[in-house]
Amino acid sequence: MQLFYNDTLSSSSTEIKFSREESKHIAKVLRKKEDDILHITNGRGDLFQAKITFSNPSQCIAVIDSFETQKKKPYRLHLAVAPTKMNDRYEWFLEKATEIGIDEITPILCDHSERKVIKLERFERILQSAMKQSLQCYLPKLNPLVTFSDFIAKPNQDQLLIAHCEETKKQSLQDILQLKSNSTILIGPEGDFSPDEIHKALSSGYHPVTLGETRLRTETAAIVAAHSVAFMNH
Repeated sequence: MQLFYNDTLSSSSTEIKFSREESKHIAKVLRKKEDDILHITNGRGDLFQAKITFSNPSQCIAVIDSFETQKKKPYRLHLAVAPTKMNDRYEWFLEKATEIGIDEITPILCDHSERKVIKLERFERILQSAMKQSLQCYLPKLNPLVTFSDFIAKPNQDQLLIAHCEETKKQSLQDILQLKSNSTILIGPEGDFSPDEIHKALSSGYHPVTLGETRLRTETAAIVAAHSVAFMNH
């Protein structure tokens, strides 16, 4: 199944007009014609089935026949991850975390961060593409870059966890994770969180966790966290 994304659709929508870029893809690449069926999501859980009424590389139009709402996961995961020095590594994390299943992502600026600028629009496109590729109907929420201090200062009712590499007492994620609940996990930059950041996080209610016996790259740690939470909640 080919899945398209259009965030303007709602339960009351009766027709969809595709952009020129999407119309070209539908008509010329996929070779879809009148009366062919398309599947579209609005990224908010709804899956629409629509029939093409006009197929042209410059403009495709379809009428919506039906829609259904995709069942939500029994848990919610928010990853706050420091941008990596190499941008493509962070983009890989965004793609794979979306495929695995994640609800919210916040890039955080830490004491040891080397990358201090991100391209939110590009990141958003990667999330949309990964959502469509993995046939999911919930688009992860992507937040703007925020400092570590500002992030942990925000009120948060989730189970709060921080994964770091300091040689201190930590529990494994498997042992501490509350199943079928909401979790926020902090993942630091290449140089890890600073001792001061770890102290601030613990003082703000975060619990230290380990993701395994080996030292992981930022993007690897984030994927391990996402997959572990998904697997344990399966």
